[in-house]
This record gives sequence, C-alpha cells and structure tokens, in this order.
Amino acid sequence: MAPETKNMTPTADTHCTNAAGTAADTASKPGVDFIRARIIEDNATGRYNGRVHTRFPPEPNGYLHLGHAKSICLNFGVAKEFSGLCNLRFDDTNPTKEEQEYVDSIREDVRWLGGDWQDREFYASNYFEQLYAYAEQLITMGKAYVDDLSAEEIREYRGTLTEPGRESPWRNRSVEENLDLFRRMRAGEFADGERVLRAKIDMTSPNLVMRDPTLYRIRHASHHRTGDTWCIYPMYDYTHCLSDSIEGITHSLCTLEFINNRELYDWVLETLGAYRPQQIEFARLNVTYTVLSKRKLIQLVKEGHVRGWDDPRMPTLCGLRRRGVPAEALREFCSRIGMARADSTVEYSMLEFCVREHLNGHAARVMAVLDPIKVVIENYPEGQVEEFDMPYHPEDESYGSRKVPFSRELYIERDDFRMEPPKKYHRLAPGAEVRLRYAYFITCREAILDDAGNVIELRCVYDPESRGGQSPDGRKVKGTIHWVSAQHAIPAEVRLYDQLFAAENPNATSEGQTFLDHINPHSLTVVEGLLEPALASLPVSDKVQFERLGYFCKDKDSTDARPVFNRTATLRDTWAKQEKKG
Repeated sequence: MAPETKNMTPTADTHCTNAAGTAADTASKPGVDFIRARIIEDNATGRYNGRVHTRFPPEPNGYLHLGHAKSICLNFGVAKEFSGLCNLRFDDTNPTKEEQEYVDSIREDVRWLGGDWQDREFYASNYFEQLYAYAEQLITMGKAYVDDLSAEEIREYRGTLTEPGRESPWRNRSVEENLDLFRRMRAGEFADGERVLRAKIDMTSPNLVMRDPTLYRIRHASHHRTGDTWCIYPMYDYTHCLSDSIEGITHSLCTLEFINNRELYDWVLETLGAYRPQQIEFARLNVTYTVLSKRKLIQLVKEGHVRGWDDPRMPTLCGLRRRGVPAEALREFCSRIGMARADSTVEYSMLEFCVREHLNGHAARVMAVLDPIKVVIENYPEGQVEEFDMPYHPEDESYGSRKVPFSRELYIERDDFRMEPPKKYHRLAPGAEVRLRYAYFITCREAILDDAGNVIELRCVYDPESRGGQSPDGRKVKGTIHWVSAQHAIPAEVRLYDQLFAAENPNATSEGQTFLDHINPHSLTVVEGLLEPALASLPVSDKVQFERLGYFCKDKDSTDARPVFNRTATLRDTWAKQEKKG
C-alpha cells in the first residue's frame, strides 16, 4: 500500500468559515467579529429582508495570494454561516493586464480553498452594456462629462490634501456635447488617453477620491472575453459598485484601502437611484518575510527571481498548494488571525504552526535520508534481506502499514553521527548504541574517514535479539534514528524551501534599495535524497512526514525514474536548538 494522506477534499458542506452554525449561533458567541455583528444587526432590523449575499471579486490580472485567502474564507464563510449566497465575480475591466490564464487559476484556487459559488460565476464584462447605459444616464443628469485633460493634467488639477482641486476647462460642456463625445469615444474615433469620462462631483472635496473621478477611459485593446467589441472600458470604482448592485449583493466586504472609496461607491448608486449594498472594510493581511503586492509578485515572476507563479516560495495560493500546504491548514490560519479594523502584521510562523498541526494528524510517516552516511553492519549476513512491517501513522491504524526492507548496508543521516558527541547527545557515536527505527539496536565500532577527515562510512554491529527495537535483557537505548536500505533506496531530488525574503519586512528599504535586495539567497537548497521503496507509488501532491526531518509533498516535476519532493515545513528539533545555542 502506498503511503498517502487522508482524503480531505472539501465536500459540499465544507466551506471557509471562521465559525459554524446559524446566525443565531454566531450572535451568541462572545467573540463575534464586527462584520458578523453588523450582519446580525442588519438581519435583526430587517435590512435586505434578512438576506445575506456576498461576493469574492478578484481582478484576473494575476494569481491569488495569501491576502486573497482571507477574503475567500470571509466571503464564502459568512454566506455559509448565515445561510446565504456567495458569488465569484471577475472584475475584468482592464484588457491590457487580464488573461484567461488568471481566470482559470483563480477558479482552481477558490475551489481548492473550499469556496463553492455553484452557478454564480459572473464577470464585470457581462455588464458592459448596462454600465455604458448608466454612464449616459449620468451625463444626461449633468453628473458626468467628457474631459480632454491628459492623465498627468488630471492629477495636477486634482490638488492635494491641503489644497483644493481646480475644475477642468471642459467641466461645463453641455449634455448634448458630452453625449456626442462619449458616443464617439465608444465608436473608436479617439486615441488612447485623448479623452476620458469623469463624474462631476466636487473638486474641493476633502476626499480626493470625490474630486471628479474618472469613470471611463479609452483602451484600444482586445478583451479576453469581449474581444474587440469595446474600445472604452469602465474604471474599477465605477464598475464594482454597480456590479454589486446588479447582482443583489447585501454586504460588500473589502479591505481597508477602499475605505475612502466607499463615498464614491455610495454616490454612484444613490445618484443613479440603484439598489445599494453595504460596503464594509476590514484589515488586509500582512505577513512577515512576505510581500503580497500583486505588482511585486509579477515582478518576481517576470524577472526570474522565482520559477513561476506556483514556485513553492511564493505566497500565491498555487505556490502554497504546490509546496504542500493543506487547504484545511490555510483555512485554520485565516480563522486564527480573525477580522480586525486596523492593519497589522501576522507572523509567518503562525501559518507554519497551522500546517504542522494539520499534517501531524493527517500525514503518513515514512523514512528518507537527505544527507546520507553509509552504515555497514558487519555481523549481519551478506545477501540477507528481511522486511519490517511499519505503520504509516503511530496514532491512526486506518492508515495501514507497509513492508520496509532491511539489509547489511544502510544509510543514515550524517547529522545522526558525531565523532566526539557533546553531552545529552543520544544518537550514534563511536562505541554508542542506538535503535534503528522499528528494526534493531546497533553499536558503532569504527568510523572510516577520507583524506580530508570526513566520515564516509560507519562500521557497526547489531544485536539480533533486538528485532523490532526491543531487547530481551531490557536495556534502555535512548536514541532512535531512521534509515533506508542501501540496496533498495530510491534516489530522489528533494527541494528544501525556506522563506523567500531574509528581512522580516521586505518592503522596508533604505535609500537606493528595493524589496528585491531582501531576497534570501538560501531560500532553496536542492539535495539528493534516498527514500524508502514505498514512496515510489506515492501520487503527486500527496503529503508525508519524512520521520524526524519534516513534512514533504511530492512535486509535479516527478517522473517514474526520479521523484521530486518539496519540503512543506520543518519539524521542531530540540537538539538542533540546543546545539545552536551552544
């Protein structure tokens, strides 16, 4: 039987939730967060007639990352808890940066994390005609105008936080002229950047977002869904609120950077007399030793600092999945960090803790040697091979067991031997006795060194009476080490991943530096490992614990002749900590 983790694929009843049960159950919880408290209040007052309808609205211009995981769990989780609905909507308003590749990856990531949008997959591009009609309505109402200022001039005219903006010379065009120009923009008469459509609000507003924001711009670019039908495209802030309104969203949950945009969100819907959802902002996710800026992640990929979007060092969901992070662990991580109103930074170690906690209960145990040193058992019969029945999980018999071959020549970890062992070192050393996991007691008699003084082979003897790891005379052996048979071991490429950045905050840079200066040169170490034979049939993406070494996931680069494993997380190693302190 091949070792494998339990099938933890989310079922129809498994969703990204921070709490479980009905709205009443949630209301009774003393630690309910402010978003759920708001929904409970809305339901109690009859707002939205007790409906709860959320949406997860990514822009298909990149791959999803850890920050999106928090939003996925929140939006789909809240919908589940309050017996509501959650849509998946792609806000595809910028054809120059959006691709079908990103759409496909987003679908896969949301499903992997447990989001179920059923048949409610929508696109902002579905509403382009309706959005255009709304724009003409704003023009007719005198609430929008076509502006000839360039993007740079618009920024200059907007003013600052301490200085009011100036009105565009084109602000007071007639309704008829604005309609004519806007229709000609749609017809493709003008070049990119030649004209824009702006809302007519207040150039002296203390909120810079409200100083006549742009609603439409010209982009002569083919859209991944609508092709060349359009050459004008709506801006995100204009599109987002109307998409929420069209879909009947009740609670539009977004991160804090949109708090100033809420006034525009409400203005557009109120001015048009459209149905208005409630926008609620929450703190975005920041994680130590990580960047979550989509622009910076794109830069890492395009400049070749990583091996693609799914590089296991990336904080993208596909990268985390390829590294071996279970969806259950990521949902637990999002649950633990909770919802807050103020930005803060979460320790990356919390994510690692959630990963270890889940895999400790769900990953099969197997043996692998990553830095091998040869052991010859001199009193073991040459040519003899025996098998030991080893359980895949010490606490769960349902995982079953496998047969592991044992022979005269073995490999153990180099770190499990010391020529001059310090105090409290219970592994192998000259004259010392240890237990080979599930096998025999062995005692080291001699270490063979090369010309440089490196240990290349250990000569040992075994106690035939200690089969299974116990001795009839009852003597105690403190150290137990893992091993593989030299004759039967499978060679493998093992990728040892560490954090991509060496600085806790990669965005904190000195003059002349960029976040790239903080890349950890040791974020990936590739070693040649030796694995027990049962791992030959392990499916790609399955996760196991290499005993005493860490949790690993079989990579998609594996071939029948050469498996590849990614380290998901290390194990705690008390001795290594003591040695480091020493």
